[in-house]
Amino acid sequence: MILLLLVAVADIAYITATLNTRRLVVGVLDNGFVAVSEADVDFADALMTATSFASIAFVLATMVVFIIWFHRVRCNAGVFATDWFTNGTGMAIGAWFIPIANLWIPRRVAVETWTASRADHLAHSRHEPTTLVNAWWTAWLITICLGRVANRLYDRAETAEEIVSAADLLVAASVTNIVAAVLAILFVRRLTHMQHTKALALSQTPRTV
Repeated sequence: MILLLLVAVADIAYITATLNTRRLVVGVLDNGFVAVSEADVDFADALMTATSFASIAFVLATMVVFIIWFHRVRCNAGVFATDWFTNGTGMAIGAWFIPIANLWIPRRVAVETWTASRADHLAHSRHEPTTLVNAWWTAWLITICLGRVANRLYDRAETAEEIVSAADLLVAASVTNIVAAVLAILFVRRLTHMQHTKALALSQTPRTV
Protein backbone atom coordinates (compact mmCIF):
# COMPACT_ATOMS: atom_id res chain seq x y z
CA MET A 1 0.00 0.00 0.00
CA ILE A 2 2.92 2.33 0.71
CA LEU A 3 4.39 1.67 -2.73
CA LEU A 4 1.02 2.30 -4.38
CA LEU A 5 0.83 5.59 -2.50
CA LEU A 6 4.30 6.50 -3.75
CA VAL A 7 3.17 5.73 -7.30
CA ALA A 8 0.33 8.22 -6.86
CA VAL A 9 2.72 10.85 -5.44
CA ALA A 10 5.14 10.31 -8.35
CA ASP A 11 2.24 10.76 -10.77
CA ILE A 12 1.33 14.05 -9.12
CA ALA A 13 4.92 15.21 -9.60
CA TYR A 14 4.83 14.06 -13.23
CA ILE A 15 1.58 15.96 -13.80
CA THR A 16 3.21 19.08 -12.39
CA ALA A 17 6.19 18.67 -14.72
CA THR A 18 3.95 18.03 -17.73
CA LEU A 19 1.79 21.07 -17.02
CA ASN A 20 4.94 23.17 -16.67
CA THR A 21 6.12 22.02 -20.10
CA ARG A 22 2.69 22.68 -21.53
CA ARG A 23 2.76 26.19 -20.06
CA LEU A 24 6.04 26.95 -21.80
CA VAL A 25 4.78 25.64 -25.13
CA VAL A 26 1.61 27.70 -24.85
CA GLY A 27 3.82 30.69 -24.09
CA VAL A 28 5.66 30.07 -27.35
CA LEU A 29 2.39 29.86 -29.25
CA ASP A 30 1.09 33.09 -27.74
CA ASN A 31 4.23 35.24 -27.61
CA GLY A 32 6.92 33.51 -29.65
CA PHE A 33 10.22 31.98 -28.57
CA VAL A 34 11.35 35.24 -26.99
CA ALA A 35 8.87 34.70 -24.14
CA VAL A 36 10.59 31.46 -23.07
CA SER A 37 14.17 31.41 -21.83
CA GLU A 38 16.61 28.60 -22.53
CA ALA A 39 16.96 28.02 -18.79
CA ASP A 40 13.21 27.48 -18.48
CA VAL A 41 13.27 24.97 -21.33
CA ASP A 42 16.20 23.05 -19.83
CA PHE A 43 14.56 22.98 -16.40
CA ALA A 44 11.24 21.79 -17.84
CA ASP A 45 12.99 19.03 -19.79
CA ALA A 46 14.99 17.91 -16.74
CA LEU A 47 11.88 17.93 -14.57
CA MET A 48 9.96 15.82 -17.08
CA THR A 49 12.83 13.32 -17.29
CA ALA A 50 13.32 13.07 -13.51
CA THR A 51 9.63 12.66 -12.67
CA SER A 52 9.20 10.15 -15.50
CA PHE A 53 12.07 7.98 -14.24
CA ALA A 54 10.77 8.23 -10.66
CA SER A 55 7.30 7.18 -11.75
CA ILE A 56 8.64 4.20 -13.73
CA ALA A 57 10.85 3.12 -10.82
CA PHE A 58 7.98 3.16 -8.32
CA VAL A 59 5.69 1.34 -10.76
CA LEU A 60 8.24 -1.45 -11.32
CA ALA A 61 8.87 -1.85 -7.58
CA THR A 62 5.14 -1.89 -6.91
CA MET A 63 4.53 -4.49 -9.60
CA VAL A 64 7.01 -6.89 -7.99
CA VAL A 65 5.58 -6.53 -4.49
CA PHE A 66 1.97 -6.51 -5.71
CA ILE A 67 2.38 -9.76 -7.67
CA ILE A 68 3.98 -11.42 -4.63
CA TRP A 69 1.01 -10.31 -2.51
CA PHE A 70 -1.43 -11.35 -5.26
CA HIS A 71 0.02 -14.86 -5.33
CA ARG A 72 -0.11 -15.07 -1.55
CA VAL A 73 -3.80 -14.13 -1.27
CA ARG A 74 -4.58 -16.55 -4.11
CA CYS A 75 -2.91 -19.35 -2.15
CA ASN A 76 -4.84 -18.35 0.97
CA ALA A 77 -8.12 -18.34 -0.94
CA GLY A 78 -7.32 -21.82 -2.25
CA VAL A 79 -7.41 -23.04 1.33
CA PHE A 80 -10.81 -21.40 1.89
CA ALA A 81 -12.34 -22.90 -1.28
CA THR A 82 -10.25 -25.69 -2.80
CA ASP A 83 -12.43 -26.31 -5.87
CA TRP A 84 -13.41 -22.75 -6.61
CA PHE A 85 -10.70 -21.67 -9.05
CA THR A 86 -10.38 -21.99 -12.81
CA ASN A 87 -6.55 -22.21 -12.73
CA GLY A 88 -3.82 -23.12 -10.27
CA THR A 89 -1.99 -20.75 -7.95
CA GLY A 90 0.82 -20.24 -10.45
CA MET A 91 -1.52 -18.29 -12.71
CA ALA A 92 -1.63 -15.54 -10.09
CA ILE A 93 1.92 -14.78 -11.24
CA GLY A 94 2.07 -16.09 -14.78
CA ALA A 95 -1.14 -14.40 -15.96
CA TRP A 96 0.50 -10.98 -15.73
CA PHE A 97 3.15 -11.96 -18.30
CA ILE A 98 0.92 -13.48 -20.99
CA PRO A 99 0.53 -10.97 -23.85
CA ILE A 100 -3.05 -9.82 -24.48
CA ALA A 101 -4.43 -12.42 -22.05
CA ASN A 102 -3.01 -10.34 -19.20
CA LEU A 103 -5.78 -7.86 -19.93
CA TRP A 104 -8.42 -10.14 -18.40
CA ILE A 105 -6.97 -13.28 -16.75
CA PRO A 106 -5.53 -11.46 -13.68
CA ARG A 107 -8.96 -9.88 -13.15
CA ARG A 108 -10.56 -13.34 -13.20
CA VAL A 109 -8.04 -14.54 -10.63
CA ALA A 110 -8.78 -11.45 -8.52
CA VAL A 111 -12.56 -11.99 -8.71
CA GLU A 112 -12.28 -15.67 -7.83
CA THR A 113 -9.91 -14.88 -4.95
CA TRP A 114 -12.25 -12.16 -3.70
CA THR A 115 -15.29 -14.45 -3.87
CA ALA A 116 -13.50 -17.33 -2.14
CA SER A 117 -12.45 -14.96 0.64
CA ARG A 118 -16.02 -13.94 1.47
CA ALA A 119 -17.56 -15.13 4.71
CA ASP A 120 -19.63 -17.52 2.60
CA HIS A 121 -18.28 -17.87 -0.92
CA LEU A 122 -21.20 -20.03 -2.05
CA ALA A 123 -23.82 -17.41 -1.24
CA HIS A 124 -24.27 -14.05 -2.93
CA SER A 125 -23.02 -11.37 -0.57
CA ARG A 126 -24.30 -7.82 -0.86
CA HIS A 127 -21.74 -6.70 1.72
CA GLU A 128 -18.76 -8.03 -0.25
CA PRO A 129 -19.52 -7.41 -3.97
CA THR A 130 -16.80 -7.37 -6.61
CA THR A 131 -17.46 -3.70 -7.42
CA LEU A 132 -14.09 -2.61 -6.03
CA VAL A 133 -12.24 -5.24 -8.07
CA ASN A 134 -14.00 -4.19 -11.27
CA ALA A 135 -13.43 -0.47 -10.61
CA TRP A 136 -9.71 -1.00 -9.99
CA TRP A 137 -9.28 -3.18 -13.06
CA THR A 138 -11.20 -0.75 -15.29
CA ALA A 139 -9.09 2.20 -14.13
CA TRP A 140 -5.92 0.18 -14.70
CA LEU A 141 -6.92 -0.77 -18.25
CA ILE A 142 -7.80 2.83 -19.08
CA THR A 143 -4.42 3.94 -17.74
CA ILE A 144 -2.55 1.42 -19.93
CA CYS A 145 -4.42 2.33 -23.12
CA LEU A 146 -4.37 6.07 -22.53
CA GLY A 147 -0.73 6.06 -21.43
CA ARG A 148 0.48 4.22 -24.52
CA VAL A 149 -1.36 6.56 -26.86
CA ALA A 150 -0.18 9.65 -24.96
CA ASN A 151 3.48 8.59 -24.88
CA ARG A 152 3.44 7.71 -28.57
CA LEU A 153 1.91 11.06 -29.51
CA TYR A 154 4.34 12.96 -27.27
CA ASP A 155 7.37 11.19 -28.76
CA ARG A 156 6.16 11.92 -32.29
CA ALA A 157 5.05 15.50 -31.63
CA GLU A 158 6.87 18.05 -33.81
CA THR A 159 4.74 21.18 -33.63
CA ALA A 160 3.80 23.15 -30.54
CA GLU A 161 0.13 22.27 -31.02
CA GLU A 162 0.95 18.57 -31.11
CA ILE A 163 3.03 18.87 -27.94
CA VAL A 164 0.16 20.59 -26.12
CA SER A 165 -2.34 17.90 -27.21
CA ALA A 166 0.02 15.10 -26.19
CA ALA A 167 0.70 16.81 -22.84
CA ASP A 168 -3.03 16.91 -22.14
CA LEU A 169 -3.26 13.17 -22.76
CA LEU A 170 -0.23 12.54 -20.54
CA VAL A 171 -1.94 14.42 -17.72
CA ALA A 172 -5.16 12.45 -18.26
CA ALA A 173 -3.23 9.15 -18.19
CA SER A 174 -1.50 10.16 -14.96
CA VAL A 175 -4.81 11.11 -13.36
CA THR A 176 -6.34 7.73 -14.23
CA ASN A 177 -3.20 6.04 -12.86
CA ILE A 178 -3.66 7.89 -9.58
CA VAL A 179 -7.26 6.70 -9.46
CA ALA A 180 -6.12 3.14 -10.21
CA ALA A 181 -3.48 3.33 -7.46
CA VAL A 182 -6.02 4.55 -4.89
CA LEU A 183 -8.47 1.81 -5.89
CA ALA A 184 -5.66 -0.75 -5.70
CA ILE A 185 -4.86 0.39 -2.15
CA LEU A 186 -8.51 -0.10 -1.19
CA PHE A 187 -8.53 -3.49 -2.93
CA VAL A 188 -5.41 -4.69 -1.11
CA ARG A 189 -6.66 -3.41 2.23
CA ARG A 190 -10.15 -4.88 1.88
CA LEU A 191 -9.12 -8.31 0.53
CA THR A 192 -6.43 -8.70 3.20
CA HIS A 193 -9.01 -7.85 5.87
CA MET A 194 -11.52 -10.33 4.40
CA GLN A 195 -8.97 -13.12 4.44
CA HIS A 196 -7.83 -12.31 7.96
CA THR A 197 -11.43 -12.32 9.20
CA LYS A 198 -12.26 -15.60 7.46
CA ALA A 199 -9.09 -17.27 8.72
CA LEU A 200 -9.96 -16.31 12.31
CA ALA A 201 -13.52 -17.58 11.87
CA LEU A 202 -12.31 -20.90 10.49
CA SER A 203 -9.76 -21.32 13.28
CA GLN A 204 -12.53 -20.92 15.86
CA THR A 205 -14.88 -23.40 14.18
CA PRO A 206 -15.09 -26.69 16.13
CA ARG A 207 -13.72 -29.63 14.18
CA THR A 208 -15.57 -32.90 13.92
CA VAL A 209 -13.77 -36.21 14.00
